[in-house]
Amino acid sequence: MARLQLNKSSLARQTTELQTYKRFLPSLDLKRQQLMAERNKAALAVTDAQKAIEDFRAEVGEKLPMLANEDVDLTDLAKLTKVELGMENLVGTHLPVLKHIEVEVRPYALLAKPHWVDKASALLHDMLELRVQEQIAHRRLELVEKAVNTITQRVNLFDKVLIPRAQKNIKKIRIYLSDEEMAAVVRSKISKRKHAAEQAS
Repeated sequence: MARLQLNKSSLARQTTELQTYKRFLPSLDLKRQQLMAERNKAALAVTDAQKAIEDFRAEVGEKLPMLANEDVDLTDLAKLTKVELGMENLVGTHLPVLKHIEVEVRPYALLAKPHWVDKASALLHDMLELRVQEQIAHRRLELVEKAVNTITQRVNLFDKVLIPRAQKNIKKIRIYLSDEEMAAVVRSKISKRKHAAEQAS
């Protein structure tokens, strides 16, 4: 770090920097508060997505108890083929948003499979969509938490380092300049007395 210069131009520079830091701090803090509120929403969305999957599993178990029949092979019956995401800009943080998914149902012989396999394939589609939504909710939470950490570091940098340092530097420069001014006055008085004494003799 450069050594602090104890002069008026350095004082002006430090004062300008302090004003800039104080001007930016409230907007940074507001951004932090917005991101923290979004983090709470994102955490709730993860919980909701997990609960939706649990509820859906229970519902499927009630509607299609025959899924427990291991004689009917449902492996790869439905496969996720496309996930289309959009982006949402939240105070400078880009978060993924699910736009569209495509699920491919593997062809099967209608006569070789029980009639309820049609219903099972539709339910698998819904389950895959819920799983994708859960993954996106987790990703949104990760991104928001990272953004909260970054903005909190910036707020702390301004609040706990830059502003106090600028204030300390300003105080140091003012004391130095005040002392120099006083010393100049004292030197001037001594010089006048010497001059007056020389004139008198």
